[in-house]
Amino acid sequence: MSQALQSLLDLLDLEQIEQDIFRGRSRSAVVPRVFGGQVAAQALVAAGRTVPDDRPAHSLHAYFLRPGDPEAPIVYTVDRIRDGRSFTTRRVVAVQHGHPIFHLSASFQTAEEGLDHQYPMPPAPDPATLPTSEDRLRGYTHLDPEVVERFLETRAAVDLRHVEEPPYGDFGDPRDPHSQVWFRTNGKLDGDIDTPLLHVVLATYVSDMTLLDSVLLAHGRGGWAVGDVVGASLDHAMWFHRPFRADEWLLYDQQSPSAHGGRGLGQARIYTQDGRLAITVMQEGVVRVPRGRD
Repeated sequence: MSQALQSLLDLLDLEQIEQDIFRGRSRSAVVPRVFGGQVAAQALVAAGRTVPDDRPAHSLHAYFLRPGDPEAPIVYTVDRIRDGRSFTTRRVVAVQHGHPIFHLSASFQTAEEGLDHQYPMPPAPDPATLPTSEDRLRGYTHLDPEVVERFLETRAAVDLRHVEEPPYGDFGDPRDPHSQVWFRTNGKLDGDIDTPLLHVVLATYVSDMTLLDSVLLAHGRGGWAVGDVVGASLDHAMWFHRPFRADEWLLYDQQSPSAHGGRGLGQARIYTQDGRLAITVMQEGVVRVPRGRD
């Protein structure tokens, strides 16, 4: 296991300060606020700590309410909304400085048999043939070197490989609002930490990294990294369909069906390398063009 992955696991290991109340810390992000994927992942950890291990998470729905302060701890309060025979529901509120910054509802279900079908996996190149994030980023001479280093630092726990150039690497001309990324953790997960909840939590963490990139591609924008767009996540939803491992390659197939009114919508499917549909993701975010960059 890489040191970066161990640091991420430590970040996701919340401190329990009272029954159904947990405290998490933050670390520096690429932008001067708490990374949304971190808050969502920590909130899911808090919810999962109050649910039996034999009920894995099957969905989450969340709203980002305020920017998080990376210099302050985050307190997560869990409400035990329902404990049914098959389903368990939890609501989590993340609080900083006396104000809620994030709200999550998560549902957990006992395993059972049922109908089974899936949307087929789209074609994608073998991840081993693609350049790493470090290889790509260090080749972008138009980016501020400090931005590149912050990117690499915050994503060091994840081996993330774009199939095509990301928006900040090739911008100016509109492209199809579709992107693909392979990802896995930078190291294997085993021992006591190797639980279904951890794999779901790690996928939640990564899911907020690139989903709105397809919005930028449709307009030839490079995003905050080149200063032609400012934005932030508004809401986030995930459905976990089939078991998967976050330390094995997952294909994140993303697209944007719409952008309007200062908001952009991203939707995606995440597949295992052998073609099983593991997760569906939806996210809307603020996407604004600064004055003078129209």
